[in-house]
Amino acid sequence: MKYTGITSREVIGTFYELLNTSMDTAWPFLLGMLFDSNQESETYKWLGMTPALREWIGGRQAKGLREEGVTIINKKFEATLEIDVDSIRRDKTGQINIRIGELVDRVNQHWAKLLTEHIIAGSAATLGLAYDGQFFFDDDHVSGDSGTLTNLLSATEVPNLNVGTAAAPTADEMASAIMDVIAYFFNYKDDQGQPINDAAKEFSVMVPVNLYSPALQALTKNNLNVGTGVRDNPLVGGPFKISLIPNSRLSTTTEFYVFRTDARTSAFILQEEEKVKIQAVAEGSELEFNDDVHRYGVKSLRNVGYGQWQFATHCTLS
Repeated sequence: MKYTGITSREVIGTFYELLNTSMDTAWPFLLGMLFDSNQESETYKWLGMTPALREWIGGRQAKGLREEGVTIINKKFEATLEIDVDSIRRDKTGQINIRIGELVDRVNQHWAKLLTEHIIAGSAATLGLAYDGQFFFDDDHVSGDSGTLTNLLSATEVPNLNVGTAAAPTADEMASAIMDVIAYFFNYKDDQGQPINDAAKEFSVMVPVNLYSPALQALTKNNLNVGTGVRDNPLVGGPFKISLIPNSRLSTTTEFYVFRTDARTSAFILQEEEKVKIQAVAEGSELEFNDDVHRYGVKSLRNVGYGQWQFATHCTLS
C-alpha cells in the first residue's frame, strides 16, 4: 500500500518531540518531586530531617533517619488512539498531528489528575496516609519533637479565613487570607523541634474555578478595595513569590490550598517506573488488513504519594 499521508514513524517522532518540549512545565512539578523507580513499589524513609547543629559537648551525637515513611505502589496506565487508514491518507491539514498533540496533552494532564485526586483525598484515608500515620491534611500531626500541629486550617487557626461570603470573597479578603495562611507556615516544626519553613520564600495557591478571580486580583493588584477606600496589597512586592494554580478538577467552592514550593523536599512524590512510551500497530499489520485502521498506544507505570505535610495546607473559608 502506498501512503501519501503521515506515516507511523512520523507520528511517533511527532509525539516524542512534543512530549520532550512540554515536560516539567505543568504545576504538578511545582508541588511534587519526581523520583525514578525500578520495582513494583518504593518506600521513602527520608522524610525525617537531618540533625540541626549543636554545640559539641561530650562527643558527636549521630542521628539516623526516622522509621516513618510512605510506600508508593506503581500502577500501569494506558491510552490508545485509533485512526482510520483513509483518514491518514486524506490528511491535508495536519489533523492527525493535532490528535497526537492532544494525546501528549492527555499524558501531561495525567500527573495533574493523579495529584488532584490525592489532594482531594488528603483529609481521608482513601489513597493513603502521610508519613506520620495521619491523614495528609489533619489537625493532630506529631513527628518526633514537632509537637501537635495542624495543616487543616479554618478561621480557628487563621481568623482571616472568615469572610463575608465564603464562596465569593473579595480580593481584599482573599489577600488577607492568603497572607495569614503563609504566615501560619512558620509555625511548623520538624521531627527535631526545629522550624521547618523559616527559609520559605516561594508558595503556590491552588483554587477552584469560582475563587480564581478574587485570588488572581489578590496576587496581582497593587491596591485593594476595602469598601471605605483602598490599601496597599501586602502580597505584591513583598518578600514572597506566589504562583496561582486554578484547578477545575476541584469541586469545592469554599476551600483552597497553599503549598510551599522552594524546599529541598516537596509536599508530594511523583514516582515513575516506566516513562511514557508510544507504540504503533500500523502499516502492514493484521489490524490494518482486517479493520483498515492504525492504533497508537501510550503506556506508563507511575503513581503519586504524600510527601512533607508541613509544606501543604488545606484552607476553608467561612
